[in-house]
Amino acid sequence: MKRSFLLLLCFLSVCLTGGCHNQASKESAVEVIIDDDGQFPDFLVGRWKADQGGWEFVFEPDGTISSAVVSIGRVKLKPGQTTLVPMKLGGQSIYEAGRWTVQYSHAQRELIVEIVIDNFYVELGENVLRGKTRDFFVGSVSEDGQLWPVERISFPEYIADTKKNPNYKLPLESSENARESLLFQKVLE
Repeated sequence: MKRSFLLLLCFLSVCLTGGCHNQASKESAVEVIIDDDGQFPDFLVGRWKADQGGWEFVFEPDGTISSAVVSIGRVKLKPGQTTLVPMKLGGQSIYEAGRWTVQYSHAQRELIVEIVIDNFYVELGENVLRGKTRDFFVGSVSEDGQLWPVERISFPEYIADTKKNPNYKLPLESSENARESLLFQKVLE
């Protein structure tokens, strides 16, 4: 009985310190859903950059996103991983990327991407901005495979910590502000 308990304790300590958790999160950090033949199109593989907001996605041949530059801080993130960035005014920012999703329909040439940031923490001098976001990018890829006009739908939760207003949840002005049109273009390497 004691031996089984010790083995269980050792297994749990290995998993909790990163041995099991890191491998599982890397494998399942991006869900890819492709209709019809299930193959991600070759013309989508590579880097795509938006005309505003700093957004960039790098699609791999299997349809996963290996990295993305997000509008909050214009930071390069990897799915399911934590990214630390030193700030110019001192301090740091921390981004915990969640599970991302890529969905493609061959018939409509429609590409849908979901980018989730489970938690972020940004030090701005003596102030802090923290929260989480979920962004959807929905649009059909052009016939030549070089442009992807999208509607970005954002679901942010931002909390500002300042001396004057600690733990202040920033209100969303309206649902219209959570939407914007972007044009992604494939970047030729």
